[in-house]
Amino acid sequence: MNWEEMREYVQPAIQSKVEEFHIYGLNRANEAEVWDCLKKKKWKKLDEPKPLRDTVNDILSLSTTVYMSFVTVEAYKEPFVFPSFPS
Repeated sequence: MNWEEMREYVQPAIQSKVEEFHIYGLNRANEAEVWDCLKKKKWKKLDEPKPLRDTVNDILSLSTTVYMSFVTVEAYKEPFVFPSFPS
């Protein structure tokens, strides 16, 4: 099974985690960022997904601290463009 197939299987768990983050006030959290965070942080050394039960456990145990740290680092990696101000 590849990563995209696994993502389809665990979609309900990802959605649940996003809803949990929204309850905690992280209203910008979305499924793509949660999945990206897990792939780049928890599973970065894996060539293929863990068994389904372990993957779901990783998703449901993702902390807000790890997620926010990931989002912050990713934001610093993006180029910053100053907004144009009216003259």
